[in-house]
Amino acid sequence: MLKIFAALTLLILTTVGAAAAPVTILALGDSLTAGQGLVLAEGFPARLEAALKAKGHDVKVINAGVSGDTAADGAARLDWALAEPVNAVIVELGANDALRGLPVAQAEQALNQLLTALEQKKLPTLLAGMKAPPNMGADYQTQFEGMYQRLAAKHPTVLVYPFFLDGVAADPKLNQDDGIHPNAAGVDVIVARMLPSVEQLLGKAAGN
Repeated sequence: MLKIFAALTLLILTTVGAAAAPVTILALGDSLTAGQGLVLAEGFPARLEAALKAKGHDVKVINAGVSGDTAADGAARLDWALAEPVNAVIVELGANDALRGLPVAQAEQALNQLLTALEQKKLPTLLAGMKAPPNMGADYQTQFEGMYQRLAAKHPTVLVYPFFLDGVAADPKLNQDDGIHPNAAGVDVIVARMLPSVEQLLGKAAGN
């Protein structure tokens, strides 16, 4: 009887512990995710985690942003980024491809590879859209910005479209001196705009 009681107690404690584990979201991206120019507590992953917790979600957001990363760079380090078990993934990549004028097909192939790998791992995914700078020309802009819609049509991903920096880009009050990276106030605008989509992502993670 004592052995049975001990086994049942262990099972109950294990079940309670598993139920209490937070939902872990991996934020895979470039400097916009990494929080270039900001302290860690001001960056997108930390502010997103705080906003979700404020709404009652038990979550942990991992900062897997690397400044300068292209879509291909992000795809290449996916396995490393997933070294710690996660329940869902936010993909924010493509800005550096556009800034460097890299072929849209190259970025699209990399993101398709990345989303395919996440789909195979059965990880719910949110894909954040990005815009190309005007100096790249209208044709490049159209192809680049349409890339995210094409990818979302191929994969079961939550799409934040058209722009991760929606409401922040080109506003001096919400950006650092370089005019590219959001300041702390800008990050809070991004988080507020993305929150409904991230909650949709959490719903998908809960259904796994």
